[in-house]
This record gives sequence, C-alpha cells and structure tokens, in this order.
Amino acid sequence: MTYASSWLPLVRASAVAWAPLVKNKLPNLSFKENRGLTDDKKVVINVSGQKFETWKSTLERFPDTLLGSEERKYFKESSGSEYFFDRDPELFRYILAYYRTGKLHFPKNECVSTYDDELSFFGIMPDIMGDCCYEEYRDRKRENAERLIEDKEDKEEQELPDTNIRENLWRAFENPQTSTLSVVLYYVTGFFIAISVLANLAETVPCGLILETGKNPTCGDRFEDAFFCLDTGCVIIFTLEYIARLYAAPDRCKLSRSVMSVIDVVAVLPYYIGLFMPDNKNLSGAFTTLRVFRVFRIFKFSRHSQGLRILGYTLKSCASELGFLLFSITMAVIIFATIMYYAEKSDDSQFTSIPAAFWYTIVTMTTLG
Repeated sequence: MTYASSWLPLVRASAVAWAPLVKNKLPNLSFKENRGLTDDKKVVINVSGQKFETWKSTLERFPDTLLGSEERKYFKESSGSEYFFDRDPELFRYILAYYRTGKLHFPKNECVSTYDDELSFFGIMPDIMGDCCYEEYRDRKRENAERLIEDKEDKEEQELPDTNIRENLWRAFENPQTSTLSVVLYYVTGFFIAISVLANLAETVPCGLILETGKNPTCGDRFEDAFFCLDTGCVIIFTLEYIARLYAAPDRCKLSRSVMSVIDVVAVLPYYIGLFMPDNKNLSGAFTTLRVFRVFRIFKFSRHSQGLRILGYTLKSCASELGFLLFSITMAVIIFATIMYYAEKSDDSQFTSIPAAFWYTIVTMTTLG
C-alpha cells in the first residue's frame, strides 16, 4: 500500500494534465481543402481483376499519356465508374508510380520486352527513365537485342533447305554438331590448330648443346625440316578450310571483310611469303618479323569455343564502359606522373620527363592500387 500511495498522485496529475486535450474534438479537416482542389475525385482502375485507386488530378499530370488524356474513357465500364485494362497488374504498379511521383523505374526481375510493351500501351516514353534504373534498362535492352539477332540467325540457318553442296558445307562450318560432316570438320581443324600453336612454341625452345660447334640452337633450327613439314601440313589444312568457307559462304564479300577471315589470311601469310622469298640474308630479318603473325592462329580457336564467343560478345557490348575505364586510367596516369616528376625533380632524378614517369605510375597503380 505504501508503494501504491507513492505513485498514485503522479497518475492523477497526468490524467488531469491530459484532460483538456481529451475533451477537445479533433479538427474536422476537409481532404479537398487539404489538397487545395475542389473538383478532384477518386479514380478506380481495374487491371486484370486487381484494383488500383488514385486521384484524377494525379493522372492528369501527364496529359500526353493514355491515363492522363480523355482516351481513358474508352476503357470505362458502362455499368460502373471503373476503368478496366486487360494488362499485367505487376507492371502496372510501376506505371501508376510514375503518375504519382513523376519518376519512371525499371523492374529488374521482369522481361524488358514486356515492360516496353506496357509502356507503349499507356503512351509512356522509356527515355524518361530514372537515373537509378537507366543503366540497367539500357544493358538489358542491348542484351535482348543481341540475343534476338543471334536467335534469328540460328533460325535462318536451321531453316535452310538441303538443296546443294554449298548450303550443306556452310551449315557444317557454322553448326559443328548438326551432322557427321560438321563433327569431322570441327575436330580435324581443331586438332591442326592445336598442333600449329604447339609447334610454334616448341621451335623456340633450346634443344641441347652441340659439342662439335659449342652452340645451343633452338629446336626449330636443329630440326628445321621436321618443323617445316609440320607447318606445311597445317597451312594446307588452313588454306583448304578458308577456300571451302569462301566457296560455301552466302555472302563472300561479307565473309572476306570479317575479322575471322582476316585472321585466317594473316595466319597462313608468313608461310607463303617465306616459301616464295629468295634466300637472301638481307631479307631474313623481314621474314623473321612475319613469322610473328603465326601466333594469330590461336584466335582460330574462337570458332571452336562457345565460351570465347560469349567473351567476345561481352567485350563488344561493354566497349563504351571499357573505353571510359581506359580514359579514367589515362587521366590518373598523367596526373600522378606529373606529380612524381615535379616531386622528384633534381639533377640525379630518374624521371627525366613526365612521359618517363608514366611507366613507374602504371606499375604502381596496377600492383599497389
């Protein structure tokens, strides 16, 4: 009892203090006055059975769209005051949010083509996409467009009728798993590409000391005839493959201008130049330089690897982002190289100029961050 009597006065005092507030009625606020509108009314939108409610003034903020113009009356039900749309209710949430906030967002878990169809139906331009979603939307659009192009090309190739040898041969080159001929071509060319690349590496390896001469020649010099025969066999296969592709191609001009066609030519060009080049010491240096181009044969593996093709498409689609990254790195290199040059400027400094400090800056940025 002593404990209760100690806090009971506090409870009574609190009740007395709040009593005036309880007796006063809450102000009768008019929603229309609060909105500052006199003719606004609620609009009910039925999207495939799911109802959304908003205000007429909210929709009329954008009169160039379907819901903001008088065209919405064509979707009004005759028996009631609702507007009915046989559309996707999940995507309509983003459309209605645009009318409410003035900002258009992109749902990352939805199909970009379906989203574009909904925007087109309601008359909303995707160019007004918010900055937070624009990059994701653009990347999804680009990936979808590339996928559609690839699917279209694959479909056209699959629908080619078996009418002549050219079409069968072209299909064998472009679709390695569709027939026995294509599988044979796939593995034969892949085998010779691997042999050619390995031989190009092996001929530069030192092949043991020769006691008579005291020299340690490379395997390419010691077994020159064997490597020449091996290179000749590979070049013959590559040449026949290129001629067959050129013969079977639907558009020979387009094929000859493609990157892979240029690689095919550059890969065999050093052999034919060396074959017809006279044995002249003055020209041996130029021939040695041309042999460097044989390394381009490794790019022929891209025809035999789905992963390499995907990597190429990825780099192509990210070309603008990679260009911006390179530009940013270049700016950082110039700034820090300039700082290093003036910070270390002295008579015995190793940084003789700002470009001379580039290498130190690049190594420091790439190794230490």
